[in-house]
Amino acid sequence: MTPIASHITAFFRERLPIEQAASPHTCSNYAYTFMLLFDFVSKQLNISPSSLHLEHIDAPLVLAFLESLEATRANCPSTRNVRLAGIKSFMRFMEYRMPAALEQIRAVLAIPLKRTDSKLVQYLTMDEMQAILDAPDPRTRLCIRDRAMLHVAFAGGLRVSELVGLCLDDLTFSPQPCLYVRGKGRKERALPLWKETASALQAWLSVRGNASVPALFLNARGEQLTRWGFEHILRKYLKTAARCCPSILNKRITPHVLRHTCAMTILQATKDIRKVSLWLGHASVQTSEVYTRTDPMEKLNAIDAITPPSLRKGTFEPPERLIALLKQAT
Repeated sequence: MTPIASHITAFFRERLPIEQAASPHTCSNYAYTFMLLFDFVSKQLNISPSSLHLEHIDAPLVLAFLESLEATRANCPSTRNVRLAGIKSFMRFMEYRMPAALEQIRAVLAIPLKRTDSKLVQYLTMDEMQAILDAPDPRTRLCIRDRAMLHVAFAGGLRVSELVGLCLDDLTFSPQPCLYVRGKGRKERALPLWKETASALQAWLSVRGNASVPALFLNARGEQLTRWGFEHILRKYLKTAARCCPSILNKRITPHVLRHTCAMTILQATKDIRKVSLWLGHASVQTSEVYTRTDPMEKLNAIDAITPPSLRKGTFEPPERLIALLKQAT
């Protein structure tokens, strides 16, 4: 039996950050995956996570774990696939460290990804978005912070990891307000800011105070805000915004919905999918094409540009009543 603790330690201390130069977001995501996996396995086998062995993590158990994610945590297939990707990455690492377990490892690697539905992205109307931006009461320090965060998340179309990862040095107000963003896959982009967003940020900086961390947005303890912290903040203001905009209650709004709303706003304003791709920091324009499927105006413009085929003229003549009655009797 091979204790798994030392190999997991090497995976997160050597393989991901050094050999693969994985981003902190990837490392955090994989770490959370194994937290869920080890918790599940320890309950199934009634042993502590530190006592687990590599031989315990076989294909049937991994499949059972993935099924439990969907059944008990209500995870969608795409989230299930993300968890499986983390497990496979570790198993590929173990191929070279434990050749004796090659058959078991390859059985896990053979588990297929689950097909996902290509659904339309969810986004907010401008009235709904405005209600959320207006929800924080700018008379308290934390509400000033929250208002600035919501403005930046929407105006920049930021992922939540990008938002909480912003540092003070990433923001400049001269010669014009601009935000420096480090995105997914180490892609960097510079985003100009609306005057309203810049004003909200200046108001926050005036009350932010000194802190031991360089993060732009701090929690109540003066530490860097986490992704879960921002999600909690957003949920709080959704309740407030719903009082003046009840349609918010009919939508499932997550931080990523703010990003989608930004993308749809840019697309509807510019009619240029390339600008959406540049603004969001997508690797290719093809990634941004999901928004063209969501925007009905794109399809209406296509309909207006096409001459439809004509219909052959004619008049409908109902069947003669007596003959119809006799046909029913035969």
